[in-house]
Amino acid sequence: MIVRRICHRRAWSSTPRFLYPYTTAQSPTSSPLTSHKLPFIGYPNNSINIKIECRKVGLCLFSSQASVDVGTSAGIVDVPLAQTGEGIAECELLKWFVKEGDQVEEFQPLCEVQSDKATIEITSRYKGKVAQFLYVPGDIVKVGESLLKMVVQGAQVPTQKQDVSENFVSHYSGVNKCKTGGVLSTPAVRHLGKQYDINLNDVHGAGKDGRVLKEDILRHAILKGIIKDSIGIENADSRDQFLKGEEDHSYVPAELGSQHGDKKVPLRGFQRAIVKTMSMAAKVPHFHYVEEINCDALVELKESFQNSNTEPGVKHTFLPSLIKSLSVAISKYPWINSCFNEDSMEVVLKGSHNIGIAMATPSGLVVPNIKNVQSLSILEITKELSWLQQLALANKLNPEDITGGTITLSNIGAIGGKFGAPILNLPEVAIIAIGRIQKVLCFADGGNAYPASVMTVNIGADHRVLDGATVARFCNEWKQLIENPELLMLLMR
Repeated sequence: MIVRRICHRRAWSSTPRFLYPYTTAQSPTSSPLTSHKLPFIGYPNNSINIKIECRKVGLCLFSSQASVDVGTSAGIVDVPLAQTGEGIAECELLKWFVKEGDQVEEFQPLCEVQSDKATIEITSRYKGKVAQFLYVPGDIVKVGESLLKMVVQGAQVPTQKQDVSENFVSHYSGVNKCKTGGVLSTPAVRHLGKQYDINLNDVHGAGKDGRVLKEDILRHAILKGIIKDSIGIENADSRDQFLKGEEDHSYVPAELGSQHGDKKVPLRGFQRAIVKTMSMAAKVPHFHYVEEINCDALVELKESFQNSNTEPGVKHTFLPSLIKSLSVAISKYPWINSCFNEDSMEVVLKGSHNIGIAMATPSGLVVPNIKNVQSLSILEITKELSWLQQLALANKLNPEDITGGTITLSNIGAIGGKFGAPILNLPEVAIIAIGRIQKVLCFADGGNAYPASVMTVNIGADHRVLDGATVARFCNEWKQLIENPELLMLLMR
């Protein structure tokens, strides 16, 4: 995603910019910038006016993937978080793929971020060397903010004496320093302070030039009663932890000692999306329809599929058959497969059956959907479902995987429970929770008792669009297909 912007005689951002090679005691050799007499000087303080001496100015092209593009001149560039999708304003940094000091090729992955819709890899716009990380894993980064600084085309990192760059002075051979509110600290130390809700300005720094160390944070936390055990403080070394290999880039300080106090846990990624979605869904008038379905024939069908399975990577379950029979029932009752637009007061009857499957993952609840189920066989649905489950568990779902759904299935029976009362996944108008299949004692019309495999389903519906009679008829159609799967042969295309 490379977006080019044309800037003509105007500043393009208020953040610190460096459009010239670093200055030393002696004047640097001429460069393309000095030959045109364009000494751009950027200051982090917006209150300082920027003086621009221009003799001849043409059209300059700047990439949104880096804050500075100086043609063939060497320098430091900011690599911002680009727009990762429509409506996404911020992302959580999950992990770095590179380390400070690494050489990076063009389009090489730099880091992995997660929005409330998907997980995305951020790639490098330039070939150069990683100079400084501005965030650590776990931080929230807004779109447009700089993720890191890179040295491109061999330029050196600004020295500590340059007052114009004191807000991001770094030692290239050692640990990166950042000033936060006047306090020198590493990103790992800032992350630790954030975890314990400690203001770094209140901590006495024992490091060089008053730099706050990890030991200072822990010692301050003990004095304030946040941590009740100081074991391991003397051996703590945040620099080693932060600058180790890739596996340490997602470093989160371990809990020290026994803590019994409250702990604030920020919601990130998919969990934030669930908060927004459920808050909106709670305002929609729901009603629920509950039914029990005899699954004896479905159990036999699954066993038959598994016994005749010739593909070792395929595992047959009940869910693909339920998904396909649901699609066939939807074809007869298309209003179940619709979306409601409240602004225009219109109902859109969806032509594609994009059936979403709610999945519990370590990153939270996510609902990827299988596209065009009406055109897929049960075997194809089985493979697609397995692939989506692997992506969800690995936190690798794409935005396309979790958008465009038309109806949702929540298989709570895979975990436990007879039935649940699902909440709509807007703008869909129906959601179905299916409980576990269990052997129960049933009675025939003549009073004879017999065992049966029974599943309870609970259909949640938007009462603004659907009425009870429509949902009941639809459920009867779906029930008939599940109890008599041979009917699918008559209706499947």
